[in-house]
Amino acid sequence: MSLSTSRGRRTGFISALALVAVAAVAAPVDASSVTPVASWSMNESRGARTMVDGTGHGLHGSIGREVGTGTTVSGSTGYRFERLEPDRPPARPGHIVTVPDHRALDPGDRTYVVTVRLRTVYHFGNIVQKGQATSAGGNFKLQIPSGRVECLFRGSRGSRAVFARTRINDGRWHTVECERGPEGVTLRIDGRTEARAYGWVGTIDNSWPLAIGGKVDCDQVDVGCDYYAGDIDRIDIGTR
Repeated sequence: MSLSTSRGRRTGFISALALVAVAAVAAPVDASSVTPVASWSMNESRGARTMVDGTGHGLHGSIGREVGTGTTVSGSTGYRFERLEPDRPPARPGHIVTVPDHRALDPGDRTYVVTVRLRTVYHFGNIVQKGQATSAGGNFKLQIPSGRVECLFRGSRGSRAVFARTRINDGRWHTVECERGPEGVTLRIDGRTEARAYGWVGTIDNSWPLAIGGKVDCDQVDVGCDYYAGDIDRIDIGTR
């Protein structure tokens, strides 16, 4: 089926059902169908300041000085992001990890998959994003308001956001997968489909770095930094 045909068939359905459909149960996705773009295992030792991309593509990141590397919980080693009071100045750029802009990190027109393994007991913050709400070229992000993951993609044809039905701020490790494709956006948690939003958002291609744990451009006064609190064990980005 061509992309244009798929869009046309969905138009009436999208209008009538307010763009969102939730799936109760789905079979786990075959991870082997994903072509790696970047993979950060986040298992560097304490004090490390470089997040290494394990794909060999060289998409390494810069680890802020407030990020706790070498943190082991329940047998998994990752980064710890301590809780910061929401919207309390000043901004704390050392709380985040950044990866320089690269065209491979932009979804473009591709089916794009972002997978994060995390644990938290909190209910606020941006987990991973590239671009912000008003960025030219669009943006995408995963965040966790009220302990429920939200996945958003904004492109040249509009935006779609999906919210998890299940809260995961229970202190356990969870794997969250957010996929943007020609049919829309799908959110999976621990291999099960949580929610879908139908509709093509168009091209996403911005000049921003990828940020983990909060926003790059913020001041905690006019623009909140939305700092994440909790642990992140790994992040994978790929295409189908």
